[in-house]
Amino acid sequence: MSTDIQTIRKLAHLARLEFNEEKEQEVLQDLNKILNWVDQLRELDTENVEPLTHMSEEMNVMREDVAQNTITHEQALLNAPKKDSDYFRVPKVLE
Repeated sequence: MSTDIQTIRKLAHLARLEFNEEKEQEVLQDLNKILNWVDQLRELDTENVEPLTHMSEEMNVMREDVAQNTITHEQALLNAPKKDSDYFRVPKVLE
């Protein structure tokens, strides 16, 4: 399967891309390489191949999600650009 320059121009128009003539030829060659590779894949016998849901057999190892305080309230307020006694001060967002 191969494409021609008109197909490249139509695809470029649909994708709102602009190519000069040199770049059009480059894209044409690349697209033809991709299509030839896909044709090679079509020749493979995949009748008894199960579809993949994961690329490997490894499973994620997750730690138990336990809530914990890592810093105190006072330590957190030390990072605040503005604070008011026990609270962070932020700009008003609603009228």
